[in-house]
Amino acid sequence: MDHRLAVSDSVTCLGILIDADLSFAPHVKRVSAKCFYHLRQLWTIRPALSADNAKMLALALIASRVDYCNSILYRVPAVHVRPLQLVLNAAARFVVKKRRFDHITATIRDELHWLPVRQRITYKLCWLVYKCLHLMAPIYLSEMCVPVSNIATRERLRSATRGDLAVPTAKTTSYGLRTFSAAGPSCWNSLHADIRGLPSINQFCCRLKTELFRQGYAGALPS
Repeated sequence: MDHRLAVSDSVTCLGILIDADLSFAPHVKRVSAKCFYHLRQLWTIRPALSADNAKMLALALIASRVDYCNSILYRVPAVHVRPLQLVLNAAARFVVKKRRFDHITATIRDELHWLPVRQRITYKLCWLVYKCLHLMAPIYLSEMCVPVSNIATRERLRSATRGDLAVPTAKTTSYGLRTFSAAGPSCWNSLHADIRGLPSINQFCCRLKTELFRQGYAGALPS
């Protein structure tokens, strides 16, 4: 019998919808749709919730979906990431009981203290690198985080003295620089030495969020 296999433009792996162009636009669209669905359901019970309970539900049902495997979105075009930021904005309006078109950036920054989506992606990558360097991550990830000082031909470079990680060369900037082996070290090298050298992961995460918070809202306009 003649069997023909249908060719698909996308495949789902570990809950991530991977498209042929690696734009992850279909994945973001699907996640956004699910989040907005849950938000619509949550609004029906919002009058019965306190602000703390509303925030807890928003983090558990909305922010967790936005953050799940978000490191794959590193260097993805802003147009494909924006729907996730709109989801966070809508979740913030749910928590503080604001209307659909009310400005929310200042509220997210000053009251909820949530990082923007771009900074949440960087946070995840830096957190993973920290765990790799402190033997708290799988070996296959740790092997991708190599200090420049461990490379014989580069041990005398200034980057080795700073404690930077080696960033492998990429044949294609569209895809190669988005792999963890390149994205992780790149994000790590952008951090100040005082943050990278913190002894505990709790201290590191606290200082990292503070730094990314400052970067994310520098000159932010209401939206």
